Amino acid sequence: MPDTPMRVSASDQWLARHFHQDGVPLETVEAALLLGSLRRLIRPAGALRLTPIRSLAYFRPVIEGSNHAAQSLPIGTPCRFAENGMTSVPV
Repeated sequence: MPDTPMRVSASDQWLARHFHQDGVPLETVEAALLLGSLRRLIRPAGALRLTPIRSLAYFRPVIEGSNHAAQSLPIGTPCRFAENGMTSVPV
């Protein structure tokens, strides 16, 4: 992921276990990571550069919001980036 640490911290491991124990699907976490990163990438031209993401906690509101929204999406709704760009993002 762009602008994210290469190593996982203890707090990130704890939060990932918390999501797993709460039954948050891995696909939901993946979609939230992509959506959160996409929001950072599509900022207006000339906007100040954001600081790097330092923790999984940055994505927590997106993950929790995505988990609620995912209940209304059809199963298998794609949300991935291809190497050459975005293929689709559920709206």
